[in-house]
Order: sequence, then C-alpha cells, then structure tokens
Amino acid sequence: MTFASDFSRRRFLSLAAATTATLGIGSTSVPALAQKAARTLRIGHQKGWLSILKARGTLEKRLAPLGVNVTWTEFNAGPVQLEALNVGAIDFGDVGEAPPIFAQAAGAPLVYAAATVPRPRLEAIIVPKGSPIKTVADLKGKRVAYNKGSNVQYFLVKLLEKHGLKYSDVQSVFLPPPDARAAFEKGAVDAWIIWDPFLASAQKSLDAQLLADATGVAKNRQYYFTSREFATHNTDVLRIAIEEVNAIDTWISKNKSAAAAELSQVLGLDKSITEIYVGRAAYGTAPITQSILEEQQSIADTFFELKLIPKKLNLLHAAPVSLN
Repeated sequence: MTFASDFSRRRFLSLAAATTATLGIGSTSVPALAQKAARTLRIGHQKGWLSILKARGTLEKRLAPLGVNVTWTEFNAGPVQLEALNVGAIDFGDVGEAPPIFAQAAGAPLVYAAATVPRPRLEAIIVPKGSPIKTVADLKGKRVAYNKGSNVQYFLVKLLEKHGLKYSDVQSVFLPPPDARAAFEKGAVDAWIIWDPFLASAQKSLDAQLLADATGVAKNRQYYFTSREFATHNTDVLRIAIEEVNAIDTWISKNKSAAAAELSQVLGLDKSITEIYVGRAAYGTAPITQSILEEQQSIADTFFELKLIPKKLNLLHAAPVSLN
C-alpha cells in the first residue's frame, strides 16, 4: 500500500480547502504569551465527537494559557487524514483501526496517542431494501463498496472469515463514503460497508437493511494519533487534547438526547439520524496501553498475510512516548 508515498501537498490542499476552518487563539487574550514562540495544534477530524469539541471551543480555551493555537481540517475518511500527517499538514486526529496500519507500512511517522473503548456497532455492512442478500454467505461474488484502507476493510476480512469465505470471494469496489452512497442508491453495488454517521443516515433515509455489524467480529476502536515529532515536544498539549476528548465522551454518555441535538446541528443531519448514532455508541477514551497495541498488531499481521501491506510491522514503533 503506497497511499502516503505518492501523496503530494498540492493534493492534500485541494482535498482540504473546502472543509478547513481555522480558529485562532492569539496573544491578544493573553498578552504575556506574546514574548513566547507560538505553538499550533493542527487537528484533522472526521464527522463525530471531534466535531462537537470544535464547535464548543473548549480545547482552544484550555490551550490558550500555553500559547497554543488550534486549527481544524475536516476529512471524510481516515486514510486521507494520515496522508496529511505524513506530509506534515496536521498534528492530531481521529481514525479507525485500519488506516494507521497502512500509514505505518507506508512510512508515516505516526504515534498512537489514545483509544476509545470498543465500538463494534458503529460499523456495519448494509444492503438495499428488498435485496436478495439475506446472509453474509450470500455476499460471495457480489460487489461490495467500502473505503480502501479504512477500518471497514479489516471488518470485511474478519466477517467473511467468520462465515467461511475468503477476502477474494467478494468483488471489492473502493469508494469514499459520498461516492459509495451514490453507487449504493443507484444499485451499482450490492452491499456497502460503512460507519456512523453515514451508516445511520443510510438506514434512516435510504431504508438500507443491516446485514451485520462488527459485534463479535472487530472491536472497532477509534484511535487518536499524532506524529513522533509532535508527541516528543508537546506532551502537555496532547494530554489536554485527550482530556477534552474524554470529557466530550463522558458528557455524551450522560446526555444522549442533548448530544444528538448538538450533533444534528454540527453535522447538518436530522436528529433522528444522530439519535441512532449516539444510541449505539460506547463511551470512554484513554491513553494507549500495551494490550491495545497488541490488538493493532493482530490487525497488521492479518493485512500482511493477505498481502495488503508490503511488510510485516512492529506496532511498538508507533507506541506513544510513555510506552517507549
């Protein structure tokens, strides 16, 4: 997989330009900081919890006394986020299980900063209403759309394996979420593997039928990543960022209706969709542990065996500073 090696800064800028919003916290509010060299935390995020954190501005408030500015760039999938990390365009972001594996294989200088609890219900394979596909076994020979290099690719591998099929038994159609949805609506693909909130939106607005979610198949943790360089010199910033992410997690777990309403506004989705998303999530974010890295090592080993990555990986090379 060489998605990062051929990614140019020009392509990154073209992908991000339409969705970049910069929030400046400057020296005007903290005059004493004017004498210090300013630092910036450049966040790349997907639609989800970080969207709430961005909208609230609480991270900016906590980092202001440290003289740290915050910028935000939205992406529609993890692989592009990690391409941005690899070219030095972002410092921190959220991503699923698989993208960091492909990024590490491509030489990206990533470090795992934190992980959520498992969230297997937030990814699933769906089929159109009235589809003749009733079981996972029925997927053999069918066209399955998903975002290449994303968490759903690992989910597909393990789901097929669980039901006695091989990865090569289906026709993989690599499409980012917006294009995959269009193909799904037109009947150009037979099934779509996707994550929330795209999943909830398809179920609600397209009446898509859930064939299987990742329960008992993949843990589907969300990971927060950074670069080795940033982690080495900004442990204080990362600690605060993770604390703020977990604070959002904790608040949502106790205020699901309010969270669904806030997500509805932030994401531009009907509340009936965000209620599904929030209702089936699990909550909690904490620093990376050795056991979580071992989970990722298992994913990396699976991808190497399937020749989806060109070399065997050692996940300790992407361990946070605290575990080195």
